[in-house]
Order: sequence, then structure tokens, then C-alpha cells
Amino acid sequence: MEKLFCIGCGACLQTTAPDQAGYTPKSALEKGLESGELYCQRCFRLRHYNDIMDVHLSDDDFLKILHEVGDSNALVVNVVDIFDFNGSVIPGLQRFISGNDLLLVGNKSDILPRSVKTSKVRQWLTERAHEEGLHPLDVMLTSAQNKQAIKDLIAAIETFRQGRDVYVVGVTNVGKSTLINAMIQELTGDKDVITASRFPGTTLDKIEIPLDDGSYIFDTPGIIHRHQMAHYLSAKDLKYINPKKELKPKTYQLNAEQTLFLGGLARFDFIEGERQGFTAYFDNNLKLHRTKLAFADAFYDKHVGSLLTPPDKKEVAAFPQLVRHELRIEEKTDLVFSGLGWICAKGPARLAAWAPKGVAVVTRKALI
Repeated sequence: MEKLFCIGCGACLQTTAPDQAGYTPKSALEKGLESGELYCQRCFRLRHYNDIMDVHLSDDDFLKILHEVGDSNALVVNVVDIFDFNGSVIPGLQRFISGNDLLLVGNKSDILPRSVKTSKVRQWLTERAHEEGLHPLDVMLTSAQNKQAIKDLIAAIETFRQGRDVYVVGVTNVGKSTLINAMIQELTGDKDVITASRFPGTTLDKIEIPLDDGSYIFDTPGIIHRHQMAHYLSAKDLKYINPKKELKPKTYQLNAEQTLFLGGLARFDFIEGERQGFTAYFDNNLKLHRTKLAFADAFYDKHVGSLLTPPDKKEVAAFPQLVRHELRIEEKTDLVFSGLGWICAKGPARLAAWAPKGVAVVTRKALI
């Protein structure tokens, strides 16, 4: 029997194993064949009820797809999250793409404060890409959610692909499938063909989108970064790490030995240095609380799950322990909590960042 594939996530459809990728009841499959809309049960529930069913792909599955990219002659479109660049870089991507041309797309540009110049963000992304060993033909900024610069992106892809296939790659939660849906809608008028959500790992196998000249755009599964905050949050709390609106930075004038709590998810300590301003860039709904460093441990133990949320009281027991990362800075620097946001510090200062065990904390040249 000919294999059938879910048009939402790319998984091969099957009717026998409900806990495996591509499962759909036989009756739903028959209806899908009649209507031409073949979706697995997971995509159907996600699209209509925002309900996620866990289906896991192994790291080997992702590596296999990356090797396919390297073995092809194609244009590679790497989508990264401007809000979380370090957490959205695919380790060793330059090695996997094996000399294929690369177009770098910074998504979610609409959440940056409007005062930030586009040219500066593009330059910043170019510099960060070079640090990762990537040398893109061009760097573009888009907003999949607000459909900003979609026509420009389509034109750039058409120019750079030169008749070749296109592979769209990225880690989970960068908005890759939403971006492709926006492109499909611009080209054909069809809406939300590919399943997209804020849940990590929505696309399960590569999805083929035919082009007029016989080539294809391939949407690939999001590569899972284990050190992203998304993998430690409940479904209802993912909204705190996926801003949908322009960030409203909050600046705190801190003295040494003061602490900022980022909800109950993370913590920032100003240990030593002259009084100075620290600017926080997080989802506008995430509540920040200031306290004295000397009382911070007790404050967290008492208030996590109540005053300090997320996580809520029911989730505290399962939430990972916060791990301390100490550092010194001498100049204006972003201190990034992978997948959550960042704090810009002017320095010089001695600082500590606390994040859930397994979540990366990195420093970078200030974006703003």
C-alpha cells in the first residue's frame, strides 16, 4: 500500500500504534482521503484543541535529516530566534551543510523594541553567525507571526536557490513552520497548512512543499536543544518564553548585594560593583521581584509557586533545582538565560545567574 504522510508534521500515517508518530484512527484516515486533508491525530488535536501529545524522535533521527541536507545540492535556510540566538544555533551546522549556500533568517523581529535599528540587528546577527563558523549569503529579519518581510524572504530564496531544492532548518520553537505557512499563504492563499505551535518538536519528519519548477522546499523537524527553558516548563507556562508582543524593557537601579527574581524560573545576583542600571528583556507578563541578596535563598524557598510564578504550586516539586553561574564583566554585556530572555549589564561588575539545572546561561556582546 502506498505510504501516506501527515501534511501537518510530515510523519508517515499509520492506524495501529496510538503512541507512535503518525497515528490516526482508520475512520479519520478514510475521511482525510476523501477531503484531501491528511492529518495525524496529534496534529488534529493540536490544531483544533491546542492539545499536545508527546511523540519523541531520537537524536539519531535528527542527525539523519541533517546528513540528508549535507548530501544534497540545495539552499539551506537557517531560521534562528532573535530573542534566543544562542539557544537557536544548531551545533556544527556548517559541517552538516557541507558547503551548501546558507541564508540566515532572524525570526521574531517584531518583539524587539522599535527603537532598535534593523541594520544594527542584521549586523549583530552576522557577527554572531561568523563566531559560529557560519558564512551566510545574506541575513534577513522576519516576523512569521505578523507576516513581516515574507515577500522579501520569498524573493531572496528564489534568487539564491538558482533552481535547487530548499531545506529550512532550525531548532525547536524558532517559528520555522509558522514562517513556512506564511510563505505558502503568500504564494497560494492557503492558510496554516503545516502544524505550528509553541510546543517544542511539532514537526516530526521533513515535509515536502512542491515548487513550480519541480524542486521542493523541505520543512525539517526542529532540532532539540536540551538546554532551552522550554523543555522544563508545562504547556500553560510556555507563553512566558514565547513573547508575542514588543518587549517592554524594565531597568532596575541596583546596589551591590541585591537580587532580581525572574518569576520562579531564574535569578540574577548583583554581587559586587558600583550602583548601576540593569535592563531586563523578558516577556511582558513575567513578574520580576527585587530583594536583598542576603535573604534571597529564603525568599525563594518561601515564595516559589505563589509570589514567584511560574512554576505554580503544583509544579514546584518537579521543577529543576536552580544552579548558580558566577561571572565578571568589564563592559556592556548581555547575560542570557537560554530561551527565557536576558539582562543587559553595563559593568564592571561581579554577577551570578541562577537557572534550572540543564538550562544554559551565556554572555554575549550587547544586542541593544
